[in-house]
Amino acid sequence: MTASVVVTGLGIAAPNGLGAKDYWGAARVGKNGIGPLTRFDASSYPAKLAGEIDGFVAEDHLPGRLMPQTDRVTRLSLVAADWALADAGVNPAELPAFDMGVITASSAGGFEFSQAELKSLWSKGGAYVSAYQSFAWFYAVNTGQISIRNGMKGPSGVVVTDQAGGLDAVAQARRQIRKGTSLVVAGAVDALLSSWGWVGLHTSGRLSTEQDPGRAYLPFDDRAAGHVPGEGGALLILESAEAARARGAEVYGEIAGYAATFDGREPGLRKAVELALADAGLVPSDVDVVFADAAGEPEPDRIEAEALVGVFGERGVPVTAPKTATGRLYAGAAALDLATAFLSMREGLIPPTVHTEPAERYGLDLVVSQPRSADLRTALVLARGHGGFNSAMVVRS
Repeated sequence: MTASVVVTGLGIAAPNGLGAKDYWGAARVGKNGIGPLTRFDASSYPAKLAGEIDGFVAEDHLPGRLMPQTDRVTRLSLVAADWALADAGVNPAELPAFDMGVITASSAGGFEFSQAELKSLWSKGGAYVSAYQSFAWFYAVNTGQISIRNGMKGPSGVVVTDQAGGLDAVAQARRQIRKGTSLVVAGAVDALLSSWGWVGLHTSGRLSTEQDPGRAYLPFDDRAAGHVPGEGGALLILESAEAARARGAEVYGEIAGYAATFDGREPGLRKAVELALADAGLVPSDVDVVFADAAGEPEPDRIEAEALVGVFGERGVPVTAPKTATGRLYAGAAALDLATAFLSMREGLIPPTVHTEPAERYGLDLVVSQPRSADLRTALVLARGHGGFNSAMVVRS
């Protein structure tokens, strides 16, 4: 069965905007959300910049009983899910519990919660460790908490493929809808900006140590020297086109194609793009814009540029990376790019890749500095995870 699967709701939490409206207002003009890290004292670490979400007060959105049992990443996820459901016009209480599922991605789980509990363990003893530690740290905790809060008992799960996870979770949701589930909340939000998480991120050797926000994350630029971490992401409401039409839902667009590959002797990104286009029944000339993974390092940037030039030709399609204004959000990055692609198609506007001055040798038509108006009907979103994960998703309006 290959029923069309559409997106009817977006819930976004990003360093440059909370909620789809505020985020798109920022992304469409390249408003920067990167700055000095403030959630803890980062002065002794090599990297000192991050894309932090300011102004999020969980208590304004969630009941107090959830505060002792949730990490920041779960609070952001719960609120993003609420926003996505509201945007879709869905009241979960009115739908059969087993017809709704939740599939999210995570790169690390609840780091900040675990850090506090480990501190209690080492300084006071085991009797002072919260019982909630048993699940608050876990990769699947966001899926579980969203399911419980909204009474969703259908097919659910979590995907752990680092920064490719946001697309992989949406693809898994599409599979479940094609098997008969009416509605799935899918996507990813990550939040690793605690001192313990910061140490872990440094072990990748991929963080930018530049202290000027305008020079720290420069994909496809000769000055590229790593990325800036950020927190946030997006959750999307997926339904079958038939179900969405039956309830008169407003549709952002369709998940038209998807593929995932793994790097072997050769990089697998180009193959993922080709397979995703084939899955969508499209050819390269059908694609109007590409949302790049944009690693911000010379070798991964070269590989991505060669894949795009190999499929689309030199300067054959507009390419953008709005994540240069937010930092890389790990599992949340691709989900946010996916949401951004739908918002871009709706307005007919490609958001800019801020700060970057692309090198000619990459052969990309990178949209920089200013947004570009265009007739956008089909977009390709790319994501790569540490260790060799590649995912590509084609969406159309």
